[in-house]
Amino acid sequence: MSISPNDVLRKNKNLNKRVDIDKIVLDDVSIEDLKFNGKNYDKHINLISLLENVSACQVSDAYNSISRRSGVIQSIKSINNQKVFGSIFTAETTSDDWGTSALAIDNASEGDILFFKVDCEDKAIWGELASTCARDNGIKATVIYGSARDLDALLYMDYPMFASNFCPNAGSALGLGTLNESIEVEGVKINPGDFFIGDESGVVIIPRKLFTQTMIASLAVKVKESKIIEDIDDGKTLAEIVGLK
Repeated sequence: MSISPNDVLRKNKNLNKRVDIDKIVLDDVSIEDLKFNGKNYDKHINLISLLENVSACQVSDAYNSISRRSGVIQSIKSINNQKVFGSIFTAETTSDDWGTSALAIDNASEGDILFFKVDCEDKAIWGELASTCARDNGIKATVIYGSARDLDALLYMDYPMFASNFCPNAGSALGLGTLNESIEVEGVKINPGDFFIGDESGVVIIPRKLFTQTMIASLAVKVKESKIIEDIDDGKTLAEIVGLK
């Protein structure tokens, strides 16, 4: 394969560049633009600029304006208060099988977020060793509808963790679960490749097919809330701004 001058220039693009909120353009953006592929520089930079500046709350509000659904899984919370967003790689197993966690790490792609559905919370399927391995493999975060452990380490690791519970005991390396198939958690259907965003407030799942609409709506929510904050700084009350006075 020959390499053109344009290919070289694309590889030297500044992926740390960010666009101001009022200048973000999301025309034809898709969930694939979460990753830079050498040809989607503008879409990637605009999308990342948005997602680094919106919260799970704002994305949930945006999704609700489109679907009348929140996208929230109420029982899953952040363990170490780190924000993350990305495409989901699903796994489902039993609480006595942490081996499926190891297999998920090996099968997921760089930049994915692992999402585990576990049958109960009496044993942990994830801990410090799994987080270390996943992080070193380029996986962005782990989300567990079930239990994690090793909080003494996870609380301080540079690896976002979300779970519905935690406990000190674990099962065995059975590897009997399923990988990258559709799952359902608390009435929310989650397909491989759906979008995830999580932070201190909680987690939100957006179906892949509604990703673009939700991102455009999220930008509108962010701009609107920024304007409200400006009005409050100018002396208006929240009741005045929302028309209650």
